[in-house]
Amino acid sequence: MAWAPDYVTSNELKAYLRITDTDDDAQIGLAIAAASRAVDTHCGRQFGSVTPIEERFYTARWDRRRRRWLAEIDDIMTTVSLTVEAGGWAITEYQLEPSNAEFKGRPWTHLVVDPSSAVFPTGETDALAVTGTWGWAAVPSTIKQATLMQGSRFFARRNSPYGVAGSPDDGSEMRLLSRVDPDVGVALSPYKRWWAAE
Repeated sequence: MAWAPDYVTSNELKAYLRITDTDDDAQIGLAIAAASRAVDTHCGRQFGSVTPIEERFYTARWDRRRRRWLAEIDDIMTTVSLTVEAGGWAITEYQLEPSNAEFKGRPWTHLVVDPSSAVFPTGETDALAVTGTWGWAAVPSTIKQATLMQGSRFFARRNSPYGVAGSPDDGSEMRLLSRVDPDVGVALSPYKRWWAAE
């Protein structure tokens, strides 16, 4: 799976819309791409993964309450080939949090350096180097469903160029919103990520 992929296929959205021809395949593809990125924006994260491993840099901060160095990191779901360094020195004593993430099919989002570590971060900007396979192991079914719903809305939008759908004569007129569909927002709420302010 790629980084920031489309979360559904053209055939999946066509089946959702009950389209059997190929006349609108180009528009279907655009709707899927736009819906996938709208899901990312709404959630503050994306649900693909990178291969091969990639080095990324983070700023660690001292948590006075816990008396530990910690860093908010991008989503990661595997510790295979995971390495952590500060100032070119390896950090081997650390924990990934939330602690039960792997059992819930969710990613780790924080790295906490153990007090027993021989090497510590300095708190300097982007001085903590973390190398690993970033992202999600698989796209959650909720994300796929949300993408189908939002994609169908984007596809239908071409028939309402002024942002209004339905008819005022029969009382079905509604304004299309400038955010994800409300039902999509409800489905995505458990997947929203709130990043700490730097």
